[in-house]
Amino acid sequence: MPPLLDGLRILVLEDEFLIAMDVEQLCRDNGAVEVAIARDLTEIDGQEIASMFDGAIVDLMLGGTSTLDFAFGLREAGVPFVFASGYTDASEIKASFPGVKLIGKPYAGEDLVRALAEACGRTAVG
Repeated sequence: MPPLLDGLRILVLEDEFLIAMDVEQLCRDNGAVEVAIARDLTEIDGQEIASMFDGAIVDLMLGGTSTLDFAFGLREAGVPFVFASGYTDASEIKASFPGVKLIGKPYAGEDLVRALAEACGRTAVG
């Protein structure tokens, strides 16, 4: 059975350097061919995200800036994603993004990978 993220290109929005490094390694260990980290929305402003990535892991806040507008853009572009955040008041998220998983920090890597794989239409067998 191929790894859950086999061949995928993943965008990671995470402003905490060590967490970003862990998530990048986690994605690579699970088969992702490319992992790009953005620690600030300005790093990816105006880029054609939909053609560059197959999925994304989105922190709700980057350096004090909400990523919800960016997440709306991802959804419009058809890029599957999950939220990973220390903010656990999920009512607004669930209302605005039904069906999008919110993985609370600190999270188990396996939970994050499984949620992203499911968002990308892959299901864990077993």
